[in-house]
Order: sequence, then C-alpha cells, then structure tokens
Amino acid sequence: MKKEIVNKEKTVTSEINQYEKSSDSLMTNEKLNTRDLKFYPFFKRAFDIFASFLGIIVLTVIPVLPITALLIKFTSKGPVFFRDKRVGKNGKEIVVFKFRSMYIDAESRIKEYLTEEQYKTWLVERKIDNDPRITPIGKFTRKTSIDELAQLFNILRGSISFVGPRPITRTELNENYTEDQIMNLLSVKPGLTGYWQVYGRSDVDYKSGERQREELAYLPKRNFWFDIKLIFLTIPAVLKHKGAK
Repeated sequence: MKKEIVNKEKTVTSEINQYEKSSDSLMTNEKLNTRDLKFYPFFKRAFDIFASFLGIIVLTVIPVLPITALLIKFTSKGPVFFRDKRVGKNGKEIVVFKFRSMYIDAESRIKEYLTEEQYKTWLVERKIDNDPRITPIGKFTRKTSIDELAQLFNILRGSISFVGPRPITRTELNENYTEDQIMNLLSVKPGLTGYWQVYGRSDVDYKSGERQREELAYLPKRNFWFDIKLIFLTIPAVLKHKGAK
C-alpha cells in the first residue's frame, strides 16, 4: 500500500513539474513546436464552423439571442452590439462583437465614471469590480456570460476560434508580454474560451503574472481533444459565475 502511495505521489509530482516546465519555458521565450499539429488546424476550423452555425441557430430559436437583443435595445440608449478592436492571429487587427453591456458613453467619459483607483486598475487589467459603467441588463449578461455569445458570429467568420487565448488589445499585449511571448501568443487565433477562462478568468491578473502564465500554458498543450475538454470545462465555470465581472 505504501509503495502504491509513493508511486502515485511521484506521478502527480511528475505531472506538476511537466506543466510548470512547459508554462515556464513559454514565459522565458521558448519557441513553440508545431510538428505534431499537421491536421489540427483543419479539424479545428471545421468544428468552429459547424458548432458556431449550430449555436446561432439554436440560440435564435430558443430564443436567447433575440430576447437579449430586445432587452438591451429597450433598456438603454445605444446599439445592441459592442464592437471592439483586438489583436488576432499574426498580429492582424480584428473586430470582436459582444452584446453591449455598458452605457453608450462608457468609453468617452470613462474618467467621469471611475474613481482614480478604478481607472488605474482598468488601464492594466481592462476589468474592475463593481464597474459603474455597466447597465442593469449588462450586469446580468456579464455574470452569465451571455454577452459573449455574440462572438459566435466572429467564430463563424473565422477571426477567432472557440478555444484559444483571450482576444486582447494591442496595449495589453505590448505592456504585459515580451516580444517572443507575443510571437507565441499571436501564432494562434484568439478564442471565445480557453485555458485562462476555465482555470483563472478574472480571479487572476496581469500584475501577478498569473494571467500571462495561464494564457501561454495553453499553447504547448493544444490539440483537438484538449480543446473539446476546455469547452466542456467552460460550462461549469460559467454556471458558477467563476471570476465574472
């Protein structure tokens, strides 16, 4: 019995060390090995097209998408969708869609809405607790991640994937990653969900370095079945409102 316990402990320790080695190597600028990913992009894109199209149809029929759009339209001024510029694969600028969860002047009058301390946090993390710019409906759509469902249209168009690093702004990219880390991060499409969204989400931040570590940890692990695993793990993370802001 003792021997079995010792062997299990060694196995667990080995797996932990392997994870830390892979994530630490990316944090220290090691280039990615893509030789085993020959057919992965094809299956990933095929899945993205099929699943996003099916998701849009189902969520329209249920009808989650139409009701969300109507609630946003009739409870606050402004468009139904919020369009934000992010950095996509190979550094290409992309426009990411979300259901609008903030007041229409949230960006133009940001310093009027936020305290000085909130503004400093927002500049680094792009998220803050108890953001006064969020509408009443927006608080619900963010808490349930319904606001993210508009990104199904981005997935169908091919600018992002179901699974990948979080789509971030160019400022976030340049201020929080080294040049080699940026090269690694931009070698794949951003994702609707991913390693950070499942294991960290808003509970980890750039300041501690944990967000960078978790975003980069996905890259050496990625394959079709690992992507499927992350998609299924996203469901309980969303239902528990893990890290939602």
